[in-house]
Amino acid sequence: MFTEKNENGLIYMTSDRIGTRHAFTTRYGGVSVGEFYSLNLGSNRGDDPEAVRENYRRVCALMGAGIDECAVTKQVHGNAVRVVTMADRHVCMSPVPYEADGIVTDVHGLPIMCFVADCVPALLWDGENGVIAAVHCGWRSSALDILGETVEKMRSLGARPESIHAAMGAAIGRCCFETDDDVPQAIERYLGGCAVGLFDRRPDGKTMVDLRAANARRLVQLGLDAGNIDISAECTVCSHDKYWSHRYTKGRRGSQAAAIVLE
Repeated sequence: MFTEKNENGLIYMTSDRIGTRHAFTTRYGGVSVGEFYSLNLGSNRGDDPEAVRENYRRVCALMGAGIDECAVTKQVHGNAVRVVTMADRHVCMSPVPYEADGIVTDVHGLPIMCFVADCVPALLWDGENGVIAAVHCGWRSSALDILGETVEKMRSLGARPESIHAAMGAAIGRCCFETDDDVPQAIERYLGGCAVGLFDRRPDGKTMVDLRAANARRLVQLGLDAGNIDISAECTVCSHDKYWSHRYTKGRRGSQAAAIVLE
Protein backbone atom coordinates (compact mmCIF):
# COMPACT_ATOMS: atom_id res chain seq x y z
CA MET A 1 0.00 0.00 0.00
CA PHE A 2 1.23 3.47 -0.88
CA THR A 3 1.04 6.31 1.63
CA GLU A 4 1.42 10.05 1.05
CA LYS A 5 3.82 11.80 3.42
CA ASN A 6 4.85 15.38 4.06
CA GLU A 7 8.28 16.32 5.40
CA ASN A 8 8.82 20.07 5.71
CA GLY A 9 6.45 20.67 2.81
CA LEU A 10 8.01 18.04 0.53
CA ILE A 11 5.19 15.71 -0.55
CA TYR A 12 6.19 12.17 -1.41
CA MET A 13 4.87 8.61 -1.48
CA THR A 14 6.14 5.49 0.25
CA SER A 15 5.27 1.79 -0.03
CA ASP A 16 4.80 -0.60 2.87
CA ARG A 17 6.64 -3.29 0.87
CA ILE A 18 9.93 -1.39 1.13
CA GLY A 19 11.48 -1.62 4.60
CA THR A 20 14.21 0.96 4.21
CA ARG A 21 14.18 4.72 3.65
CA HIS A 22 12.76 5.57 0.24
CA ALA A 23 10.55 8.07 -1.58
CA PHE A 24 8.58 8.55 -4.77
CA THR A 25 8.50 12.31 -5.14
CA THR A 26 5.64 14.43 -6.49
CA ARG A 27 5.53 17.94 -7.97
CA TYR A 28 5.33 19.51 -4.52
CA GLY A 29 7.95 20.65 -2.04
CA GLY A 30 10.47 22.54 -4.15
CA VAL A 31 11.35 26.08 -5.20
CA SER A 32 10.90 26.05 -9.00
CA VAL A 33 8.40 28.53 -10.44
CA GLY A 34 6.21 28.90 -13.50
CA GLU A 35 5.65 25.78 -15.57
CA PHE A 36 8.19 23.92 -13.41
CA TYR A 37 6.39 24.62 -10.12
CA SER A 38 7.57 23.38 -7.68
CA LEU A 39 9.68 20.20 -7.19
CA ASN A 40 11.33 19.70 -10.58
CA LEU A 41 14.33 17.36 -10.53
CA GLY A 42 15.08 17.47 -14.25
CA SER A 43 18.29 19.42 -14.87
CA ASN A 44 17.89 19.47 -18.67
CA ARG A 45 14.30 20.68 -18.98
CA GLY A 46 14.90 24.45 -19.10
CA ASP A 47 14.35 25.22 -15.43
CA ASP A 48 16.56 27.60 -13.42
CA PRO A 49 19.64 25.49 -12.50
CA GLU A 50 19.81 26.95 -9.00
CA ALA A 51 16.18 26.00 -8.38
CA VAL A 52 16.83 22.44 -9.58
CA ARG A 53 19.90 22.28 -7.36
CA GLU A 54 17.87 23.29 -4.30
CA ASN A 55 15.13 20.80 -5.20
CA TYR A 56 17.72 18.05 -5.52
CA ARG A 57 19.29 19.07 -2.20
CA ARG A 58 15.92 18.66 -0.49
CA VAL A 59 15.41 15.16 -1.88
CA CYS A 60 18.97 14.18 -0.94
CA ALA A 61 18.29 15.46 2.58
CA LEU A 62 15.15 13.33 2.70
CA MET A 63 17.44 10.36 2.04
CA GLY A 64 19.79 11.50 4.80
CA ALA A 65 22.51 12.63 2.39
CA GLY A 66 24.21 15.73 1.08
CA ILE A 67 23.77 17.07 -2.43
CA ASP A 68 26.94 15.33 -3.64
CA GLU A 69 26.36 12.03 -1.84
CA CYS A 70 23.82 10.22 -4.06
CA ALA A 71 24.28 7.99 -7.10
CA VAL A 72 22.22 8.69 -10.22
CA THR A 73 22.48 7.73 -13.87
CA LYS A 74 22.06 9.07 -17.39
CA GLN A 75 18.91 7.32 -18.58
CA VAL A 76 18.64 6.33 -22.25
CA HIS A 77 15.63 3.95 -22.42
CA GLY A 78 17.92 0.93 -22.65
CA ASN A 79 18.47 -2.13 -20.48
CA ALA A 80 21.90 -1.40 -19.00
CA VAL A 81 22.09 -1.78 -15.22
CA ARG A 82 25.09 -0.55 -13.24
CA VAL A 83 26.30 -1.64 -9.83
CA VAL A 84 27.32 1.55 -8.00
CA THR A 85 29.59 2.24 -5.03
CA MET A 86 30.65 5.32 -3.10
CA ALA A 87 32.93 6.14 -6.05
CA ASP A 88 29.79 6.82 -8.12
CA ARG A 89 28.44 9.60 -5.90
CA HIS A 90 27.29 12.40 -8.16
CA VAL A 91 27.71 16.15 -7.81
CA CYS A 92 24.39 17.75 -8.75
CA MET A 93 24.26 19.42 -12.21
CA SER A 94 27.51 17.77 -13.34
CA PRO A 95 27.56 15.25 -16.24
CA VAL A 96 26.99 11.59 -15.35
CA PRO A 97 29.86 9.59 -16.89
CA TYR A 98 27.85 6.47 -17.73
CA GLU A 99 24.51 5.46 -19.23
CA ALA A 100 22.15 3.05 -17.50
CA ASP A 101 18.45 2.84 -16.77
CA GLY A 102 18.91 0.85 -13.59
CA ILE A 103 21.33 1.13 -10.70
CA VAL A 104 22.00 -1.42 -7.96
CA THR A 105 24.03 -1.24 -4.77
CA ASP A 106 24.82 -3.09 -1.55
CA VAL A 107 26.48 -0.04 0.03
CA HIS A 108 24.79 1.18 3.18
CA GLY A 109 24.27 4.93 3.31
CA LEU A 110 24.46 5.43 -0.48
CA PRO A 111 21.13 6.73 -1.84
CA ILE A 112 20.33 5.81 -5.45
CA MET A 113 17.73 7.47 -7.68
CA CYS A 114 15.98 7.24 -11.02
CA PHE A 115 13.90 9.96 -12.69
CA VAL A 116 10.56 9.70 -14.50
CA ALA A 117 7.60 11.61 -15.91
CA ASP A 118 5.18 8.85 -17.07
CA CYS A 119 7.59 5.90 -17.22
CA VAL A 120 7.39 3.38 -14.38
CA PRO A 121 9.71 4.06 -11.41
CA ALA A 122 10.60 0.78 -9.68
CA LEU A 123 12.39 0.39 -6.36
CA LEU A 124 13.61 -3.06 -5.29
CA TRP A 125 14.80 -4.05 -1.81
CA ASP A 126 16.24 -7.26 -0.39
CA GLY A 127 16.42 -6.52 3.32
CA GLU A 128 17.73 -9.97 4.24
CA ASN A 129 20.79 -9.66 2.02
CA GLY A 130 21.24 -5.90 1.89
CA VAL A 131 20.77 -5.05 -1.80
CA ILE A 132 18.64 -2.31 -3.42
CA ALA A 133 17.85 -1.07 -6.92
CA ALA A 134 16.26 1.95 -8.61
CA VAL A 135 14.98 1.30 -12.13
CA HIS A 136 13.57 3.54 -14.88
CA CYS A 137 11.08 1.27 -16.67
CA GLY A 138 9.90 2.94 -19.87
CA TRP A 139 8.21 0.66 -22.37
CA ARG A 140 11.41 0.29 -24.39
CA SER A 141 13.59 -0.56 -21.41
CA SER A 142 10.85 -2.83 -20.09
CA ALA A 143 10.64 -4.71 -23.39
CA LEU A 144 14.45 -5.06 -23.34
CA ASP A 145 14.04 -6.82 -19.97
CA ILE A 146 15.66 -4.25 -17.74
CA LEU A 147 14.04 -5.89 -14.72
CA GLY A 148 15.66 -9.21 -15.64
CA GLU A 149 19.01 -7.44 -15.85
CA THR A 150 18.35 -5.72 -12.52
CA VAL A 151 17.47 -8.90 -10.65
CA GLU A 152 20.56 -10.61 -12.10
CA LYS A 153 22.77 -7.74 -10.89
CA MET A 154 21.12 -7.91 -7.46
CA ARG A 155 21.77 -11.66 -7.34
CA SER A 156 25.43 -11.02 -8.13
CA LEU A 157 25.56 -9.04 -4.87
CA GLY A 158 23.90 -11.80 -2.85
CA ALA A 159 20.20 -11.03 -3.24
CA ARG A 160 17.67 -13.83 -3.69
CA PRO A 161 14.53 -13.27 -5.79
CA GLU A 162 12.26 -14.72 -3.12
CA SER A 163 13.61 -12.12 -0.67
CA ILE A 164 13.23 -9.12 -2.98
CA HIS A 165 10.38 -6.68 -2.40
CA ALA A 166 9.38 -4.22 -5.14
CA ALA A 167 7.31 -1.06 -5.42
CA MET A 168 6.22 0.67 -8.62
CA GLY A 169 5.27 4.30 -8.21
CA ALA A 170 2.89 6.55 -10.11
CA ALA A 171 3.19 6.20 -13.90
CA ILE A 172 1.06 6.49 -17.00
CA GLY A 173 -1.87 4.14 -16.50
CA ARG A 174 -3.75 1.79 -18.75
CA CYS A 175 -6.39 4.50 -18.92
CA CYS A 176 -4.02 6.88 -20.77
CA PHE A 177 -1.21 4.81 -22.33
CA GLU A 178 -2.53 4.74 -25.90
CA THR A 179 -0.13 3.00 -28.29
CA ASP A 180 0.31 1.59 -31.76
CA ASP A 181 0.92 -2.13 -32.31
CA ASP A 182 4.66 -1.93 -31.67
CA VAL A 183 4.24 -1.53 -27.90
CA PRO A 184 1.91 -4.49 -27.15
CA GLN A 185 3.90 -6.66 -29.56
CA ALA A 186 7.12 -5.80 -27.72
CA ILE A 187 5.50 -6.47 -24.34
CA GLU A 188 4.16 -9.84 -25.53
CA ARG A 189 7.66 -10.84 -26.63
CA TYR A 190 9.10 -9.57 -23.35
CA LEU A 191 6.73 -11.74 -21.33
CA GLY A 192 7.08 -14.81 -23.54
CA GLY A 193 3.49 -14.52 -24.71
CA CYS A 194 2.09 -14.28 -21.17
CA ALA A 195 0.36 -10.94 -21.71
CA VAL A 196 -3.31 -11.85 -21.31
CA GLY A 197 -5.26 -9.08 -19.62
CA LEU A 198 -2.63 -6.38 -20.09
CA PHE A 199 -4.15 -4.68 -23.17
CA ASP A 200 -7.42 -3.12 -24.27
CA ARG A 201 -7.60 -3.14 -28.06
CA ARG A 202 -9.81 -0.43 -29.52
CA PRO A 203 -11.80 -0.39 -32.76
CA ASP A 204 -9.59 2.40 -34.14
CA GLY A 205 -6.54 0.12 -34.04
CA LYS A 206 -4.96 1.70 -30.97
CA THR A 207 -4.14 -0.32 -27.84
CA MET A 208 -4.27 0.74 -24.20
CA VAL A 209 -1.37 -0.84 -22.28
CA ASP A 210 -0.94 -1.55 -18.56
CA LEU A 211 2.84 -1.17 -18.28
CA ARG A 212 3.01 -1.45 -14.50
CA ALA A 213 1.09 -4.73 -14.50
CA ALA A 214 3.36 -6.03 -17.29
CA ASN A 215 6.43 -5.25 -15.19
CA ALA A 216 4.88 -6.82 -12.09
CA ARG A 217 4.21 -9.97 -14.12
CA ARG A 218 7.84 -10.04 -15.22
CA LEU A 219 9.03 -9.77 -11.62
CA VAL A 220 6.95 -12.82 -10.72
CA GLN A 221 8.50 -14.67 -13.66
CA LEU A 222 11.90 -13.73 -12.22
CA GLY A 223 11.04 -15.38 -8.90
CA LEU A 224 9.57 -12.59 -6.77
CA ASP A 225 6.56 -13.38 -4.61
CA ALA A 226 3.52 -11.54 -6.00
CA GLY A 227 2.64 -10.56 -2.44
CA ASN A 228 5.94 -8.67 -2.19
CA ILE A 229 5.11 -6.38 -5.13
CA ASP A 230 3.29 -3.08 -4.60
CA ILE A 231 1.81 -1.10 -7.48
CA SER A 232 0.64 2.50 -7.18
CA ALA A 233 -2.88 3.08 -8.45
CA GLU A 234 -2.09 6.66 -9.51
CA CYS A 235 -1.79 7.63 -13.18
CA THR A 236 0.60 10.50 -13.88
CA VAL A 237 -1.52 11.76 -16.77
CA CYS A 238 -4.78 11.74 -14.83
CA SER A 239 -3.00 13.22 -11.79
CA HIS A 240 -0.91 15.74 -13.74
CA ASP A 241 -1.49 18.31 -11.00
CA LYS A 242 0.40 16.04 -8.56
CA TYR A 243 2.95 14.36 -10.86
CA TRP A 244 5.00 15.35 -13.89
CA SER A 245 3.62 13.87 -17.11
CA HIS A 246 5.46 14.03 -20.42
CA ARG A 247 2.38 13.01 -22.36
CA TYR A 248 0.00 15.48 -20.73
CA THR A 249 2.37 18.46 -21.14
CA LYS A 250 3.63 17.38 -24.57
CA GLY A 251 7.17 17.45 -23.26
CA ARG A 252 7.14 20.77 -21.37
CA ARG A 253 7.59 19.35 -17.92
CA GLY A 254 9.87 18.53 -15.02
CA SER A 255 10.85 15.17 -13.57
CA GLN A 256 10.14 13.35 -10.33
CA ALA A 257 12.41 10.83 -8.63
CA ALA A 258 12.26 7.42 -7.02
CA ALA A 259 14.97 7.22 -4.35
CA ILE A 260 16.10 4.52 -1.93
CA VAL A 261 18.95 3.99 0.55
CA LEU A 262 20.11 1.04 2.65
CA GLU A 263 20.05 2.19 6.27
